[in-house]
Amino acid sequence: MSLSNSGFYAHLTAVVVGASGGIGSALVKQLLSSQRVGKLYGLSRSVPDDIDDARFQAIHIDYMNEGSIKSACDQISGPVDLVIVATGFLHDGSSLQPEKAYTQLTEEKLLANIKVNLIGPTLLAKHLLPKMRSESKSVFAALSARVGSISDNRLGGWYAYRSSKAALNMMIKTLSIEVSRRQKNAIVVGLHPGTVDTGLSKPFQTNVPAKSLFAKDYAAECLLNVIAGLEVSDSGSCIAWDGQKILP
Repeated sequence: MSLSNSGFYAHLTAVVVGASGGIGSALVKQLLSSQRVGKLYGLSRSVPDDIDDARFQAIHIDYMNEGSIKSACDQISGPVDLVIVATGFLHDGSSLQPEKAYTQLTEEKLLANIKVNLIGPTLLAKHLLPKMRSESKSVFAALSARVGSISDNRLGGWYAYRSSKAALNMMIKTLSIEVSRRQKNAIVVGLHPGTVDTGLSKPFQTNVPAKSLFAKDYAAECLLNVIAGLEVSDSGSCIAWDGQKILP
């Protein structure tokens, strides 16, 4: 991962939301390995206590509560150069599982997916976009998924997850339009990390080819390389780990 020649401010301030999760913790590790990062805020429900770096500040957050989101964001000193929302919900390990048929849909499943995959990132954008640096490149990125693509949906199923990610992609596009009118150097994107070896994908890895199942550190490196190469013209897109844009 390299942030050199990326267009960012020389000593950037970064925010990783979901810093204690699988991909989030790998992103924190990768970012702290770069001397370009001057300050890194890690927001999560369970605050990491094993990071010994003066540049890192852990902040507790409850993604389900806007008051908590605002309180956490108020502790971040701007201007901010990079925000990565690395949160996501697919299952809870027990009763809330992806649907194979519409008869398995429940209000509880729909709300769980929408709260984490759509409402959380949207409210984070509400409170963090005003803090983004205006005089040079800034990026607000949220983890999305290829299954959120309507035109690429050939298999069906996973109703709640697909719908929440499609809604997130629409929110990203809409945010990007407004942001472009106010902050000409700001970029708002969705990022598809591929299938990563985390708790989220664990129950569904059986049929995933070994070469298509990514280690967390590799996925984080790929995502940061994509971010480093982003240009303003990419704003509003959903982009995969390999730099390819995903169709709406």
